[in-house]
Amino acid sequence: MGAFKKYIVSFSGGKDSTAMLLMMLEKGLQIDDIVFMDTGVEFPEMYEHIEKVEKYINHKVTRLKAEKSFEYMLLEYEKKKGKNKGQKGYSFPDFKNRWCTQYFKKSAIKKYLKEKYKDCEVIEYHGIAVDEIKRLEKNKEKNIKYPLAEWNITEQEALDYCYSKGFNWNGLYKKFHRVSCWCCPLKSLRELKLLYKEYPEYFKKLEEWESKTYRKFRADYSIKELRARFTREIGGENENRDWNKK
Repeated sequence: MGAFKKYIVSFSGGKDSTAMLLMMLEKGLQIDDIVFMDTGVEFPEMYEHIEKVEKYINHKVTRLKAEKSFEYMLLEYEKKKGKNKGQKGYSFPDFKNRWCTQYFKKSAIKKYLKEKYKDCEVIEYHGIAVDEIKRLEKNKEKNIKYPLAEWNITEQEALDYCYSKGFNWNGLYKKFHRVSCWCCPLKSLRELKLLYKEYPEYFKKLEEWESKTYRKFRADYSIKELRARFTREIGGENENRDWNKK
């Protein structure tokens, strides 16, 4: 381990990492690099937010991208070992197999830090709020710090703080609890319904991907089934609004 310490902010662009970054700067804490792991399937509002943050803090954010795209890993990547050796694509992630997080975020930043700061002791800062108990219990690596938890900042307080600084993600947090990848099957049904209504091009892309892979979008619903459900529910909502106007 080298003699020099480097302090790296792991920046997802969400409310918690944004609040953490801004609070660290306010407190005058050392930051040597701000790293954003770009999955390639972020909402457009997220990319706009990151540019806004850069202008606000007058500092560039390092953008990392994995070698392969999400679509390639989903549909084309050939598994090299295990019982599914030779199978094409990881297909859609789920609670037990979040391969996307491992490949696009954890592995990407690990590779970057190892190459750029190979002679340094790296301290990473991650934005996990004090009320995200399960995430804090699961993440106990010695070189990773959680300032929001240390400062007793909750998720809601982090979001309110960002709003107070003029960051609103163009309304994204009014629609979704988590504003990461638009294609995530772990979104709630309410969030997926909003995706169907307000981002139809993304929903259509999910249908295309599902038609090319061996596993449906979620264990409980395929995209085709979700489309049928949401179309029916939205039609009923419109009928109720029309009836109430009479």
